[in-house]
Amino acid sequence: MNYDELYSNIVRKGSFLCVGLDSDPELFPEHISALANPIFEFNKAIIDATAQYSVAYKPNLAFYEACGVAGWMQLAMTVEYIRKTDPSIFIIADAKRGDIGNTAKLYAKAFFEKMDFDAITLAPYMGRDSVDPFLTCKNKWAIILALTSNPSAEDFELEKLESGQPLFRKVMEESMTWGTKENTMFVVGATRPEKLAEIREYCPDHFFLVPGVGTQGGSIAEVAANGMNRHCGLLVNVSRAIIFADRSDKFAIVAAEKAREMATEMAVLLKTLL
Repeated sequence: MNYDELYSNIVRKGSFLCVGLDSDPELFPEHISALANPIFEFNKAIIDATAQYSVAYKPNLAFYEACGVAGWMQLAMTVEYIRKTDPSIFIIADAKRGDIGNTAKLYAKAFFEKMDFDAITLAPYMGRDSVDPFLTCKNKWAIILALTSNPSAEDFELEKLESGQPLFRKVMEESMTWGTKENTMFVVGATRPEKLAEIREYCPDHFFLVPGVGTQGGSIAEVAANGMNRHCGLLVNVSRAIIFADRSDKFAIVAAEKAREMATEMAVLLKTLL
């Protein structure tokens, strides 16, 4: 999926919502846990309930890898089901890979060729070599960790360099030269909305993947006011506040309500701010 297609989908749906599939089996309702493929069945119910409101899904791979081969199989089933449900939906592998050389090339092959993801999250600590292999794949995206929403991001990301700039800005400005707005996004947390406007000054055109709305306390309105550009430029990820808003047999109904509420707010912001 290219930049214009992603933007067109946002306009068409009136939403920039990304639903995070952090599908923890320990939190599933009993009737889901009893099924042969509980992660897939849970995801299927969430996708059916929220696809009309979402432009993206982001499976967090830890929840699948922890279940071994069965988890990987259900991840593949989930991606396939999203494609069948709505081929326009952008699918992100929240894998946070960060290796180099042949290893990075094989990660790109695994997620972009074998599993049909549109994008993958990457840790840029090892530099350009850890990102380049993902940028050679047409209409695929590298989503680079920049300013994350966790409290200990201050340990490194906000550390000031000799230039006076924080480390995360150095990461963003350097990695912007590796790719383009067509194949590179950045993770910028919703819990630091005051930074979004500042970041937009030197990164005006790229898309941001924004975690931290919902359970972590981030605000959709603040994110949009500070981070939206003329092509929206935002994918706001919400995970637990949607998929585990209810843990009874009505979990999918409640997930649909939460996604609809957020998408409705986003539609207003798109009309107001674009």
